[in-house]
Amino acid sequence: MDPLTILVVLGFCVLGTLAFTLIGLVSGTDETATIAPLTLLVVLLGAPAPAVFGFFMSAMVAKHITHAIPTALLGIPGDTMAIPLMREANPMRGLGAPHVALCKMVSASVVAVFVSLPLSVLFAVILSPLGSVISAAAPWIFLSASVLIAYFSPGRWASVVAIVPFVFLVAALQAFSTAHGLKPSVSYSLGVTAGPLIIDLLRSLSPRERRSMSRTEHRRVSMAPDVKSWSGFMPNPFKVLDPGQTRTTVTAAAVTSATFVFSPVATTVAVGEYVGARTKHAYRRLTSVLAVRNGVTESTYIAEVLIPLIAFGLPLSPVAIGPAAPLFNAPPRFTVDPRTGEVNNLHTMLSVPEFLFFGLAAALIAVLIAPTPSP
Repeated sequence: MDPLTILVVLGFCVLGTLAFTLIGLVSGTDETATIAPLTLLVVLLGAPAPAVFGFFMSAMVAKHITHAIPTALLGIPGDTMAIPLMREANPMRGLGAPHVALCKMVSASVVAVFVSLPLSVLFAVILSPLGSVISAAAPWIFLSASVLIAYFSPGRWASVVAIVPFVFLVAALQAFSTAHGLKPSVSYSLGVTAGPLIIDLLRSLSPRERRSMSRTEHRRVSMAPDVKSWSGFMPNPFKVLDPGQTRTTVTAAAVTSATFVFSPVATTVAVGEYVGARTKHAYRRLTSVLAVRNGVTESTYIAEVLIPLIAFGLPLSPVAIGPAAPLFNAPPRFTVDPRTGEVNNLHTMLSVPEFLFFGLAAALIAVLIAPTPSP
């Protein structure tokens, strides 16, 4: 690959990082509603295939670093993946240690990125010979994963039963849209994202609900003093996290790098519950769960993009269907033929070493540019 193309790719990585460093600071900016449209714009503007991939990867990593800032400091989830962090982030803010929570979250995110990315590429290479088998079994794999997640949710049987009408609703919408020559796959994810916002707008029409939303004073955030545990400008993640938290984050990132059919939010919640149940000290439990959950937000997204993209070229994960959809299907440039299984997207345009090289480059640029807070 010529040096000019590499410079263009690095430029798009910087652009994606800067854009989503700013977007990540805005509370409630969902990944599907922000990353997918801008990635689609980059695709349709004719950027080289490696530049499209670099833009997406840097945007995704930067978004999941900066989403920790409003989550930890303001108590407002930065995006959908930050919602599982709220239960532990609120007590940390009440203790006057939101800055400690923030450093733990960001440090775990950085560690998880560089653990998950090469492992996801490795798992994709291992699974690629099974592409036809997994593609044929994909509907049943998704169904099994949905039932499993629903069963282990708080209202297990109600959640399992609710899958049936939801499947019928989505199937009916797909049949209707196909009959009219439309393929609004990303629209479903955007609908799920925008739904709660619309509900809140409708709630504001009720006088009683509007009174419950009103605020008469500014929110105050108190922070306890802290000292730097590292030297230099940028914090060392291995100094911010204690050895136990580092091991837990690395293990969680490695394990979740092999999962690409489960919901990333559900996986984040489940891993956090597992870690929390095995940590006795209350303060250490809060910081450990925050660290591992924020790390898993990175590892699940990376795995759910790279494994389907490298191994199959088909959107066979929740993330591939939502935020990463333009990497798979963005007519007329990227196409997937569901009848023949023929693909013409990044799967056929980039080699495995290129995925690894440009993925690591994009991640490194995002980590270096995105805000890295220090107490």
